[in-house]
This record gives sequence, C-alpha cells and structure tokens, in this order.
Amino acid sequence: MFGKVVLFIGFAVLLFMLAGWFSNVVSESMSGLYSAQIARSFKQGMSWFIFSEVMFFGALFGALFYARMLSIPWLGGADNNAMTHEVLWPTFEAMWPLTTTPDGTTTQSMPWQGIPLTNTILLLLSSITLHMAHVSLEKDRRMALIVWLEITIVLAGFFLYYQGVEYAHAYADLGLTFQSGIYGNTFFLLTGFHGLHVLLGTIFLLVLLFRIAKDHFTPKDHFAFQAGSWYWHFVDVVWLCLFVFVYVL
Repeated sequence: MFGKVVLFIGFAVLLFMLAGWFSNVVSESMSGLYSAQIARSFKQGMSWFIFSEVMFFGALFGALFYARMLSIPWLGGADNNAMTHEVLWPTFEAMWPLTTTPDGTTTQSMPWQGIPLTNTILLLLSSITLHMAHVSLEKDRRMALIVWLEITIVLAGFFLYYQGVEYAHAYADLGLTFQSGIYGNTFFLLTGFHGLHVLLGTIFLLVLLFRIAKDHFTPKDHFAFQAGSWYWHFVDVVWLCLFVFVYVL
C-alpha cells in the first residue's frame, strides 16, 4: 500500500512539473521571447535528450543481453565451468526464458502473439499517422493535421490500455511478476519503462493537439511539433527492439 501511495505521489509531481514546464515554454514562445539562437539550442537539447534515452535503454538491453548471453550459459556449465555449475546450481538448465527461479518457483513466458503483436502494429501505425500529420502541417492542411494527430493519440491510448491488460494477464494467469527471477525483472523493467515513455509521449501529443487548436504553428515554424515527432518515432523504434529481443527471441 505504501509503495502505491509513493508511486501515485511521484506520478502527480511529474504531471505537475510537466504542466509547469509546458506552460512556461508555450507562453514564452508565443510572446516572441525566443531568438534564432534559442531555437537552435532547443534542437540541440532535444537531440541530446533523445541520445540520453538511447543510452538509458541501451543499459537495460545490456542487462538483458548479459543475462542471456553470459550469466545463464555460465551457470549452465559453459566455458569449462562444470564444477561451479555442480556446486552453485546442479539442476540448472541454461535456457531462455528462464522460467524457474533458484527457489523452485515457476512461471510462464509471455508469447509474442496476441497483445504484443497487436501493440507492435498499433505503434507502427501511429508512426505513420504522425508522419502524415507532420506532412499536413508542412502543407498547411489544418483539418488533416488535426485528424491525423487525433488518430495517433487514439492509437497510443489503445497501446497503453493493452499493456495494462497484458500486465494483468501476466500476474493473474502466467505467474509472471517481479519475483519471477531475471526473466520477470528484465521483462517488466524494459516494457514498463517503455510504457512510461509512451505515456509521456502521449501527453506531449495532447499538448501539441491543444496548441494546434490554438493555431500556434505555421508550416515554417513548428519545431515543438517536430520535437514531439522525433520523440514518438524514437519510442516506436525502441518498441521494435523490445518486441524482437524480449518477446520473439
């Protein structure tokens, strides 16, 4: 219960900070306070931010690959490690997903069919619809821009909903939890942090939709929309990597 309260408070603080930041940036931008130099700094800052996110997910994928390619084979007796294998875990079988923990707890792996495949299709479609929205903005087609962006937000909402359904299924039907050893930990860390990024990206898209309704962008001046597109396409690429390395392989 205490953990849920802390999580709720942390999420509320995050939303409050985002609301304040978006409010300040939008008001300053519409007041004409940003020069060309500041606009360049925004582009550089967004580029470095996405690079930092690449490093963040690179670390998480690194942990996954380390467990799969090094730790588990080593525990299974690879690299002339048969003696250590007999001492540490004689009954251990080097396989992935590792569905049996040292204390004998068993779980089931999450198949790639069903919800994971559906979510992959949803995110791929959302990248296409967001690109169409961007093209519409550049061609000054306001109604098409709004429609394509709304479709993107709806697809993002379905993704988040289905991920919630997937987690409920994992806990209730598969016994797949954070206590399910290295497989459960890497599964929830990678998909959970990605889900958080999808949520933040959806908030970003909603802010962009609000700004479009206020007619804040022009075909030549719309970096905020472009930054949102960069972030969303990055999130989609990360999911494709997740789908392949967490679900399929």
